Amino acid sequence: MDEWRWMTATALGQGIAAGDIDPVALTEVYLSAIDTHEHRDRIYARVTHDRARAEAQAAAARAASGLRRGPLDGVPVSWKDLFDTAGVGTEAGTKLMEGRVPDADADVLRNATAAGLVCLGKTHLSEIAFSGLGLNPMTATSPCVHDAGAVAGGSSSGAAASVAFGLAAAGIGSDTGGSVRIPSAWNDLVGFKTTHGRLSLGGVVPLCLTFDTVGPLCRSVADAALLTAAMEGSKAPNLTGTDLNGVRFGLLNTIAMDDLRDAPAAAFADATRRLTEAGATVTPFEFEPMQEAFGFAGALFTADSYAWWRERVEAAPDKMFPQILERVRGGRDVKASNYIAAWHRLTAIRAEYAAATAEFDAVIMPTAAMTPPNIERLLTDDAYYKVENLLALRNTRVTNLMGGAAMTLPTGTPSCGIMLNVVAGQDDLLLRLGAAAEAALA
Repeated sequence: MDEWRWMTATALGQGIAAGDIDPVALTEVYLSAIDTHEHRDRIYARVTHDRARAEAQAAAARAASGLRRGPLDGVPVSWKDLFDTAGVGTEAGTKLMEGRVPDADADVLRNATAAGLVCLGKTHLSEIAFSGLGLNPMTATSPCVHDAGAVAGGSSSGAAASVAFGLAAAGIGSDTGGSVRIPSAWNDLVGFKTTHGRLSLGGVVPLCLTFDTVGPLCRSVADAALLTAAMEGSKAPNLTGTDLNGVRFGLLNTIAMDDLRDAPAAAFADATRRLTEAGATVTPFEFEPMQEAFGFAGALFTADSYAWWRERVEAAPDKMFPQILERVRGGRDVKASNYIAAWHRLTAIRAEYAAATAEFDAVIMPTAAMTPPNIERLLTDDAYYKVENLLALRNTRVTNLMGGAAMTLPTGTPSCGIMLNVVAGQDDLLLRLGAAAEAALA
């Protein structure tokens, strides 16, 4: 039964439907693996044994009576520790929220539970979700699956590690500037950033309410589609019959292709070759207003973050990792007039970007310009931390700024992903394109 730990969530759901997999036995396999894993305390903040077992038993009863609630009924997943869980601590990776126990589940968790998903527990993250690296000396730093001495990527670090190490069928995370896609790419997973506003943020501890999104980290595009539908309370799009014949990809040269390190550059070139061999065309293009958007992006993210976190931060700044404290405090002095003016300009740039990319089915780029950095060096070299953190989030931030949806896919090169990006509201199209690209890259 240990092989269940490495199956897709979709395949596990199919096994349950066929009567080949018992949800109770499946959950016990995961719980046992978690409890005995050498990195358990670096991946899970809390394991919800009682809840998982009760939900698995209910799923087994539904399966036995032919009343399954959906294709993932009985499949166990993990949840980033900023999704509220009734009666279980939700601390957002920070000592500022130590001991916080909400009374109700987050909306997306409630929907997922209604669809039959089993909650295994809460995973570690970057403090207050404000880093693309996943380094968190205040609680725990999750390991990369390829190197336990390297970060897993952030901020959904534990979510990615839980899947990559076979300790959950999928992980649910959040993405404000790349927090689903970076850890997915660095741990060879599929990561899906939904359009802002598609999935409810009710009961999700905020970082930046104007950019926060919810999304899955998983083993396949089909998993991403089914998990998103479960969290939304909807039906997943049909992904069958997809291919890349005639698909037009735009390759963003502005910013996204600068300063690529060797492994991501080579992996992206090889992945692009395979996409074209499968029938797609790839056309490089420039979009100079992106430079302007990046110029004021920091003010937008930090001001939004500081507005929500300031009372907690200023009440106990000594409880924070200095790098995160400095970053969130960056929003303290942003003028309201500058913030509003930047949003007006960003809205116009988004419209320009939509027009500039209208000829393409999606825009592609490397998910990250670098591979996971070393934990010890990040802890001891402040300048190195800042450079690596900004570079990690650079490419993923493009879609957050432009307001769209994005997906990272493994390229076959460890810790190197390729990212597909679409404009707002085209999530289902992206899932179909992602399924076709996934087949070409397999």
